[in-house]
Amino acid sequence: MNWILGIGITLLVFCLMEGITWLTHRYIMHGFLWTLHRDHHQPSEGPLERNDLFAIIFAIPCILLFYFGTYSDYTWLTYIALGILLYGIAYFVVHDIIIHQRVKWLSRSKNKYVRALRWAHKMHHKHTGADPGESFGFLWVEFKYWKKILKDDARNKS
Repeated sequence: MNWILGIGITLLVFCLMEGITWLTHRYIMHGFLWTLHRDHHQPSEGPLERNDLFAIIFAIPCILLFYFGTYSDYTWLTYIALGILLYGIAYFVVHDIIIHQRVKWLSRSKNKYVRALRWAHKMHHKHTGADPGESFGFLWVEFKYWKKILKDDARNKS
């Protein structure tokens, strides 16, 4: 397969993962698998949560795609797996390190995107039950959260 096409598939899958993440978070994690996700919306007592099992659950299709893409004539499956893997890495860095501060890194960022992302996630976590909820996405920040950050900045300049 042409490597340029492979990079295109990888980037397309990475972008599509935002929609898949939104749907999965809204309808699976806040749906029939709420029992695994619930502890993520409550104060944590240790370094791990039941919610962390989702990393393993979501890694399984990626591993299978890498396997079948490597050991078959369907090399395009490897590029799909790579897009999923890269999104998973981005998810870990942004969600676990930047937002939840499992590792203290960028804890005082003044970057508007990071602040809007944290605000959106904070609004997501204000809901302690499966429903109602808001802000189920991950990298894409809805305009209303950007608006709040921009309004805060304007107020602080005055």
